[in-house]
Amino acid sequence: MRKIGFLLLILTAAVSVNAQPTRRLQEQQAQKEAEKSPTAVTISERARSQYTAQTAMPTEVQWRRDIYRELDLKKEKNAALYYPEQPLGDRVNFFTLVLNLILDGKIKAYEYRLDGNELFTPDNELDIENMLDKFYIYYTKDEKGKYKIEPTDIPSPGKYYIKESNYLDQLSNFQTRVTAICPVLMQSDFGEKPTAYPMFWLNYDEISPYLGQTQVMTSSYNNTSNMSLDDYFVMRQYEGDIYKTSNLRNVPLSEYCLTDSALQAERARIEKQLRDFQNGLWSEADLQNALEPNAAATSQKKEKEPKEPKEPKERKERAPRAPRQSSGERLSVH
Repeated sequence: MRKIGFLLLILTAAVSVNAQPTRRLQEQQAQKEAEKSPTAVTISERARSQYTAQTAMPTEVQWRRDIYRELDLKKEKNAALYYPEQPLGDRVNFFTLVLNLILDGKIKAYEYRLDGNELFTPDNELDIENMLDKFYIYYTKDEKGKYKIEPTDIPSPGKYYIKESNYLDQLSNFQTRVTAICPVLMQSDFGEKPTAYPMFWLNYDEISPYLGQTQVMTSSYNNTSNMSLDDYFVMRQYEGDIYKTSNLRNVPLSEYCLTDSALQAERARIEKQLRDFQNGLWSEADLQNALEPNAAATSQKKEKEPKEPKEPKERKERAPRAPRQSSGERLSVH
C-alpha cells in the first residue's frame, strides 16, 4: 500500500510539473497572436488605473447643462474618427478600435434605448450577438465562444452621437467634457435620404485609457500632425451640431423646430447661451483683480480710505534782530 501511494504521489507531481509549462506556453502563444492583430490594444490594469488624461467630473457642481451633439464624419474636423477605412499597419479607425475592445471583453457597451439616453448599468449592457445580427455584421465564434470579425466585414459609421457635460465646479471654473459616445450607421434604400441607426452607447471614462494609447492623424495638409484619440476628445478637436439638450420633456430639437431655419436658429441660441454663461462668470473688475491682484487691491484701498486733512505747520517765533549801528556810533561793552 505504501508503494502504491508513493507511486501515485510521483505521478501527480509529474503531471503538475508538465501542466505548468504547457499553460505558460499557451498564454505566451495567445499573447503573441494578440500582438499580431493590427487592431489589438494592450494596456495593463495598473496603467489603466493610473491613466487620467481627462479629470473626472465632480459629483457636486454649482451648475450643469448636458448637450448632445451629432458628429458628421463628412466634415474635415471629424475625419480623424473615420480614417483609415481599413487597418493600415498599426493604425485603425475609432470604430474598429472600440468594436474589437468590446469583442475582447476589455470594455462594455450599453444598449441604445428608445428615449435616446445613455444608461450605464449592468442590466442595460449590450448583448453583443444580438447587436451583430441586428446590423448584419458577419462574424464567427471559436470553441471558447469568442467573436471574430474580419476587417473587411467591419462597417463604417457615418456619424457619432456624443454627450457633453458643461458644468461649473466648486471653484467656479467652467468645464466641458465628453461623457458618452454612440456610433451611428447611415443606411439608405433606393436612393432615399439615409436613415440613422444608433448602435450602442460607450462610457467615455471606460474607454479613455485605451484612446490615450491610440494615435490619429488630425490634418490632411500636415501628415505628421498626430495626437491621441483621448486628446482629440478632451481638447474638443471635433465639430458637432446640437441635436438635443437634457430637458424635462426629453425631446430633441427636431420635435419643436419644424423647419431647417428654425433648427439652425435654436442651435445658435443654445450655443450663445453657453458662451454668455461662460463669459459672464467674470466681470471686468474681477478680471482686473485676477490678473493684477496687488495693484487692484492697492488702488481700491486708496479709493476707499478717506484723505486725512493736513495738520497746519507750527509757526516758530524768531528772536528779534539787533538794531543796526550807524557808522558814527560805537557800541560800548561794560
